[in-house]
Order: sequence, then C-alpha cells, then structure tokens
Amino acid sequence: MSSFKFYIPTAVECDRGISRKIGEILKSNQAQKALIVTDQGIRKAGLLRTIEQSLTEHEISYDVFDETEPNPSAESIMKGLERLKTVGTDHVVAVGGGSSIDTAKGIAIMACNTGHILDYEGVGKIPNPGYPLIVIPTTAGTGSEVTASTIVTNSLTRFKTAVISPYLFPKLALLDAELTLKLPADITAATGMDSLTHAIESYTSKTATPISRAFAIQAIELIGRNLPKAYYVGDDIESRENMLVASMLAGAAFSQSRLGNVHAISHTLGGIFNIAHGIANAVLLPYVMKFNLPACPDKMRDIASALGADTTGLTFREAGDKALQLVCSMNEALHIPRTIQQLGVSLELLPKMVEDSMRSGNVLINPRLTTPADIKAIIENAYQGNL
Repeated sequence: MSSFKFYIPTAVECDRGISRKIGEILKSNQAQKALIVTDQGIRKAGLLRTIEQSLTEHEISYDVFDETEPNPSAESIMKGLERLKTVGTDHVVAVGGGSSIDTAKGIAIMACNTGHILDYEGVGKIPNPGYPLIVIPTTAGTGSEVTASTIVTNSLTRFKTAVISPYLFPKLALLDAELTLKLPADITAATGMDSLTHAIESYTSKTATPISRAFAIQAIELIGRNLPKAYYVGDDIESRENMLVASMLAGAAFSQSRLGNVHAISHTLGGIFNIAHGIANAVLLPYVMKFNLPACPDKMRDIASALGADTTGLTFREAGDKALQLVCSMNEALHIPRTIQQLGVSLELLPKMVEDSMRSGNVLINPRLTTPADIKAIIENAYQGNL
C-alpha cells in the first residue's frame, strides 16, 4: 500500500433541526456579529427565518449578504468582502448550496488576507487563516462543507479556477435535512448527480487513498438508494438526510483524492456558458465513464455493485458496462438531458473548451491518460449524444 495523508479538520453535526442551534453555537464561540452568506432564492423561500430567530434569541448581531451568484465570480466574492468590512462581523455563516458556500469561503479567507481572491489561484498560496466559517448546506450537493477549495469564475477570461488551501476548510458543518425538504425536483436531481460524480471520480482517481475510496463507495451506495426517492418524494426526510450524508462523504473523499475529466470539462462549460455545475456534471458523467472504463474496469465493477447491480460471473469490463448503464438510467429517471447541446453549449468555442479543460489539474489524475484530442472527442460525443 502506498503512503498517504488524510486531513479534514471540519467538525460535522447531522441532526434534524440542528440549524436552529446556530445562535447557541456562535455564542459558545464568543461571536459578536455574523455575516450570513446566501442567495435570494434561499431568502425568499424562508429558509433563513429559524436561523435568524436563533441568532436573535442568543443576542448575536448579524447581516445578510444575499448576492451569491451561480458559478460565483471573483467580483461577487470581493463585493461580499466589502460588506463584511462595512458591517464589522467576526464570523461567517453560509446557508445554501455550493455557490453560497464557495462565496462564503472566499469572503471568510479574504477577511484576513490582502489583495484579490484571484491572487490565490492554485494550491497553498493563502498565507493566513480566515474568519471562522460555519456552513449549513441546503442542497445535497457539492460537499463543499468539508473541502479545502473554492471555485471562482474569472469574468474576464470566463475561466473557472480553484483556490485550494487547508485554511478553506470550514470550522463546522451542520447537516439539517429539514432545510432540504422543499428543494425543487430539478435541483434535487442536478445536485444529487453532482454528488454521484464527486464520488465516482474520487473513487477512480489516480490519487485515491483507502480512506477516500471508503468514503466514496459509501456515498455511491447511499445515492443509488436515496436519490430517486428524494426526487420523486421530496418530503421524505430519511432520503433527504441520507443524501446530505452522501454529499458530505463524497466531498470528504474528493478533498483527499481530487476528481477527473468530468470536472475538468464541466468547470470549463460553467465558465464559458454559465451552465449550472451539477447539471453539467450529470450530462458529462456517462461519456467520461465510457472513456475511462478501459483504464479502471475493476473500479467500475465496484461502482456497479454499489449502485445495486449483481455482478456475479461478469468480467470486469462487463460489470463496468453495467455501471455505465446504471448511471444512464439514473439520469433518465431524473429527467437529465442527454447532451450538452441541450444545455446551450456551442461547438464554435470548441478550441477554447479543449484548451481550458486541459488547464485543469483534474486531467492529470484522471484514471486514463488524456490528451487534447481525447477531451475534444469527449465534448463532441457529449454534444452529439454518442455513447
């Protein structure tokens, strides 16, 4: 067994209604004033009410920054930082999906570092820890509550970049399934397939470890059993809770192993065409799995088994084909489009898509060696629906 390290300093508490304890938690941390980072949809849905009530009951002052964008831009993060400085907070609380969490991470870290968030693009460039960050995810989800990265869009170049540092791990994640009960079916599908993509790419990554694979395979099992029910029976709190746990496990897995070609391409599509990250991952996943299958048929067999297939008597390749079929069936059941053309992608920008995708470090750890020609073929197949 090769050597490896495992590091996730984020504390995780999972319980129905746990978000109502946010005031008590901040009080115990000697917080004076918190900045809640969210989006207008969360606010209009009323998901902040019990959180705000808890803060008021425990005499914690707060301000709300609700200008989070899908595919958060560097500008939106810096705007949130200005709000933090203006109102004078000492803690940050993220309430929402991956975009809100990534925005909050950027704001919290820039509170204690100089310059611009894009100055810290890459790995390990942040010199100082940021403000304490507590994360309350309302989707299942990106897993950002237990990762050491934030994804930022450069509006000028339309390139999504990663800022990666152990200082970006949140201090605490509160998993409250009650906040996900009213999540619309289409968002449930997209974010759930985002989690499945995280788990599958983490499991097959060249840099996977025994711990990351254990987390990833458990996440795959939970998603296979619970995502369809969460989609079709949205108020089933058990499936919602299991999806939150699966999302967290998948996030913990890829925080150690990183990802692969799906994310290399989906980040590119998000940056250029402003496509929602989860739906881009969902559409691309089968095409990348087919490309990767020859390089890791044993891992694909494990994925098929975790998704409920009987692989007895099958070769690795046959079982891997089962995994691909099951993911395609899941997408179909969740009414996910089959092609990136349906998402608004234009092949006129194919050279830029290939170039930007190849810039991603995820290509280097994809299980199958990947060339620009390979990326081009994957994008073309995903555009035309050739599986």
